[in-house]
Amino acid sequence: NLSKKKGLKMTKLLTPEETAQYLQITIKTLNEWRWNQKVALPYIKIGRLIRYRLSDVEDFILNNKVVPVF
Repeated sequence: NLSKKKGLKMTKLLTPEETAQYLQITIKTLNEWRWNQKVALPYIKIGRLIRYRLSDVEDFILNNKVVPVF
């Protein structure tokens, strides 16, 4: 199994539109993040297509959690 040999975690691939909707941001913001590389949200490029792994998007959300200190 290729996924086990290469350490790949098989997960659903999201389009940029689906990813933006999932994150509740505009597609423009998502494109700017990718273009400027200021936000660490991994993506996959397949030819001209851009895809985001659902697991990466979920990790991104968890890693950007802010817990206020009182």
